[in-house]
Amino acid sequence: MTSSSSSLPPGIEVLEGRERDLGGFGVRRVLPAPQRRMVGPFIFFDHLGPARFDPGRGIDVRPHPHVALATVTYLFEGALEHRDSLGTVQTIRPGDVNWMTAGHGIVHSERTPAAERALGAAIHGIQSWVALPDGDEDVEPAFEHVPAASLPVRADGGVGLTVIAGSAFGMTSPVKIRWPTFYVDARLAAGATLELPREHAERAAYVVDGAVEIGGNGTVVEKGRLAVFAADAPVSLRARQPARLMLLGGARFPTPRLIDWNFVASSEERIERARARWRAHGFPSVPGETEFIPLPER
Repeated sequence: MTSSSSSLPPGIEVLEGRERDLGGFGVRRVLPAPQRRMVGPFIFFDHLGPARFDPGRGIDVRPHPHVALATVTYLFEGALEHRDSLGTVQTIRPGDVNWMTAGHGIVHSERTPAAERALGAAIHGIQSWVALPDGDEDVEPAFEHVPAASLPVRADGGVGLTVIAGSAFGMTSPVKIRWPTFYVDARLAAGATLELPREHAERAAYVVDGAVEIGGNGTVVEKGRLAVFAADAPVSLRARQPARLMLLGGARFPTPRLIDWNFVASSEERIERARARWRAHGFPSVPGETEFIPLPER
């Protein structure tokens, strides 16, 4: 049985990423999906690339706003230069974590750095959003960069683990979080097996590369798909071939979240307030950048 089958075993849900063209490069969007909007605090999950650009070309994500969420950028290949309305200028490289808390409002841009652009750039990674919990939606905006060398890692039995955020497998990331969360980069050699931790109510595994079999029931989850697992159930993942997975989840959100363009909120009123503010040029600007993306009409 493969993950594309309509008869999955109980307690397993598989979401297939949908291809999106972001103007010169493609992404595979997994969350939100029609059948599932969130896994723990994760409300948006994009697999970028892999893509290569000719010399002189690259990614140019113009300044755009966010509220009531944190953006999480994690790369496997390439580099991005982040600039935001706090005055932050930070280049992120493979294995680093960029964690930007939007709170009551922030604006940022992401571009291929000049040196990489001149040579011909590559990009491959994951961009995700985590919703800010009730009571924290209007916190002060903040930006945190954690280099790869500061993240906890473990390698044993053909399994390599890096804890990007939260706690899992007895390790805790230094990234500051506001909700029980886990986010792990897992690399499995062919034939290696990984047991998922059970302390998190909502858990999922996204296959970046390769393919994994879930337990012994013959369900195979292939590249570009997200397997979501029932709470508290034992989950064993075995790599059919060398595989890379992103493990994610955390506590279930008690209050539903809405998503509209780049805004996330617990109420339609917050969404409408953010839309009106952006339309009126009421968000702070990114120093040195003047481009403006008009508010998309619904």
